[in-house]
Amino acid sequence: MSIVWYPANALTLLENGAEFFPALTAAIDLARAEIFLETYIFASDETGQEIADALRRAAQRGVTVRVLVDGFGGREFVAEMMQGLVDAGVNVLIYRREVSTLSLRRRRLRRLHRKLAVIDGRIAFVGGINIVSDFEDPRVPAPRQDYAVRIEGPLLAPIHGSVRRVWELVAWASFRRRLRLLGTSQAFPQPCGDVEAALVIRDNIRHRHDIENAYLLGIAGARRDILLANAYFLPGRRFRQTLLDAARRGVRITLLIQGIADHPLQQRATRALYGQLLDAGIRIVEYHRSYLHAKVAVIDDHWATVGSSNIDPFSLLLAREANVVVRNATFASGLRTRLQQAIDIGGHEIHANDWQRGSRLQRLINWAAYGLVRLMIGIAGYGNRH
Repeated sequence: MSIVWYPANALTLLENGAEFFPALTAAIDLARAEIFLETYIFASDETGQEIADALRRAAQRGVTVRVLVDGFGGREFVAEMMQGLVDAGVNVLIYRREVSTLSLRRRRLRRLHRKLAVIDGRIAFVGGINIVSDFEDPRVPAPRQDYAVRIEGPLLAPIHGSVRRVWELVAWASFRRRLRLLGTSQAFPQPCGDVEAALVIRDNIRHRHDIENAYLLGIAGARRDILLANAYFLPGRRFRQTLLDAARRGVRITLLIQGIADHPLQQRATRALYGQLLDAGIRIVEYHRSYLHAKVAVIDDHWATVGSSNIDPFSLLLAREANVVVRNATFASGLRTRLQQAIDIGGHEIHANDWQRGSRLQRLINWAAYGLVRLMIGIAGYGNRH
């Protein structure tokens, strides 16, 4: 896999909804011609209503607004919000409408998990933040921990091209006819910064392993340290082996993983891997201040990624995902600082000795969960080589 790098971009790291949603709303309110928005979840809470209001305002002043929401993650959106946006002139498509909640067929599990927005072909947002309040769970007083980037510059060209292609594919699947986006804005962004970056996507056609391979290339090239924060961390054998190889050559590796779980089965499966990772000298920190939803990493002092892809079978084998990969010391340093602050405020380190002295019953439950997750992957038709 060859990554196509674009120089001279301006990237702004956005942490949590407190920074992301005002920036997104401001960009929507300044839109003159065209808005694309892709999201897995579009909630009908206060945050979702604020973004929906901004989209309606844009449509009412003549901006072409296109919203693409996943059919599983956006079930609430379909039931409660979609018609109001359509009535206001917003173009809305649903990616694979949810029909059966019990089927494990691979087609049902292929979801749109990307979180992208492109405004006028000149501003883009890429990351892991859904359109939903950071305080969705009233039992957790701190905001959900997540990241996105605001992008200007030449990288807009592939991002804009990607959202256009996916919109056309979903339109064809929905209406059984080609729907070319004639007359839409073209992205000819000018150099406006000093950040070299690339868009890396995952789909089920030509880019099945691009995001995973980008991670593996970064890890294989690491010389000093790796800081990886991922909400749902359940890597396959190849990914684990690449991490273990890096640890053996002396790279300091820290994994920041969910401590408060919104998917307990997957958390149990992840914990089944702790022993092997800890024995290799890899540091594991669980985030307990709130839900960790981040999908980011920093390697050495110059490589970083921010996006929607978890390191688990759902993201790496099934879903449509999008990450930005960055080669820039200033950006990497800024992301590292934010992650270290999260560790300092909400991290709980898992020590190898304490883990080995833990309950055998709990370890058995963890391995049972791991086996169940692997079985589910197998039923869906994946996992034989991973």
